[in-house]
This record gives sequence, C-alpha cells and structure tokens, in this order.
Amino acid sequence: MRLKDKVALITGAGSGIGRETAVLFSAEGAAVVAVDVNEAAARETAKLLKSSIAVRADVSKAADCEKMIQEAEKAFGRLNVLFNNAGIMDSRDDDAISTDETVWDRTMDINAKGVFLGCKYGIPALRRAGGGSIVNTASFVALMGAATPQIAYTASKGAVLAMTRELAVIHARQNIRVNALCPGPLRTELLMKFLDTDAKRNRRLVHLPMGRFGEAREIAQAALWLASDESSYVTGAEFMVDGGLTAAYVTPE
Repeated sequence: MRLKDKVALITGAGSGIGRETAVLFSAEGAAVVAVDVNEAAARETAKLLKSSIAVRADVSKAADCEKMIQEAEKAFGRLNVLFNNAGIMDSRDDDAISTDETVWDRTMDINAKGVFLGCKYGIPALRRAGGGSIVNTASFVALMGAATPQIAYTASKGAVLAMTRELAVIHARQNIRVNALCPGPLRTELLMKFLDTDAKRNRRLVHLPMGRFGEAREIAQAALWLASDESSYVTGAEFMVDGGLTAAYVTPE
C-alpha cells in the first residue's frame, strides 16, 4: 500500500488520466478527493473508490479551487497529495495565425492558471499536513514542438513546467515536493478528439519509437511513484512518460 493513510486530491478525475489515477491511488490506500468540472463524472469515479468524495470545481476559478481544498480537509482532515491534472485540448487550437484569442485564453485559464490556483490554495494545506507531494500534468510538447499545431496548448504546458521548477525550489525546505509529469501522446478521448483524422494520428505515431499511443493507466503508474514516498528525493523534475519520443528527437546540449 504505497499511499496508505494519505489523502490525495485529483483534478480532472472524471475521465482519462485522472480517473485511472484515482482508481490506482485508492487501490494503494489513499483517500481520494475526485474533482472535476463535470460533477456527474466525478461522482462516477468516486463510486469506483474505497474512500472518496466527489467535488465539482472549475479549476480556472479561484473560489472553486479554494473550496475543493476546504472540502478535502473537511472530509479527511488533511491533504498529502495534490495532482493538478485537469486540462483541455481545444480542437480549434492551431498555429499563432489561425488560433482565436478566445481559444488561447480558455486554454491558458484551465491548463496554466488552474495549476497556479491549485497550488495557491493547496500548498497551505500541505504545510498544515507537514508536507507532501504536488504532481502537475505538463506534456512532452513543453519540451518540443508538436507535429500538429496547437500553440495555446503547447504554451500552457510550457507554463506548467516553468511553474513546477520554481515551486519546487521555493518549497523544498518545507517538505513539499513539486514535479511535472510529461506524458507523450496518449490514446485518450481528449487527444483522439483533437487528432480527429487518420492523417493527424499517423503524424504523431510516426515519431514514436514504441510505435503506439500510451495508455492513461501507464501515466497513472508514473503519478503514483511521484506521489509516493518512493520519490522522496525527487523534486523539480520533468518526468517523461512518452514512449521514447523526446529521447529520439531532443538532443542534449
């Protein structure tokens, strides 16, 4: 039981990586706060877990983020793990010329501001618990350009990576670890809707040394390690789980 007696809050827990991680964290002993903007989906996830509550929150709203932390402490008395996972990938996201400003703003509000607000209200709770682990979902595109243009998404995940590094340094001596989980292309509903043609999907697959999309459960396993005490000397890291993609295309300096 790698998370025995831990309380974990997961945003975007209604589907994909979030749901798979919630199920795994619960199996490993954690009490789970399943957070999603879709309350029905959050409740469906919570039903799969041993000890949990479902909370509706729009992570781009400060009041919602403050409330989700309050609900975690009210239900379980503390918070030990914060997984800032909620995110969007807008099908209208394209290059800088074609992407509408509203798409940019919405993507940044959820993907980047959502992580900021999660940390803003979550870090004090982790302090009250004596420390803990924060895992932020970034992406391989934070380190390299995407083959299919998605400028807002790429910029938002770059922001997550930068925030993760700074927060890790600031809070290291408070027994709070902050790491970025960087998935490669996954066979999730989110990405498959964005890569809505065979041509777009093949453009991604051709770059993957493993020759396949990753699965949400594989990312959940990585999140578990970062959340657990097994990674106690790891902070400020870019944890790549990408089927070898960046190893093949990013050249070390």
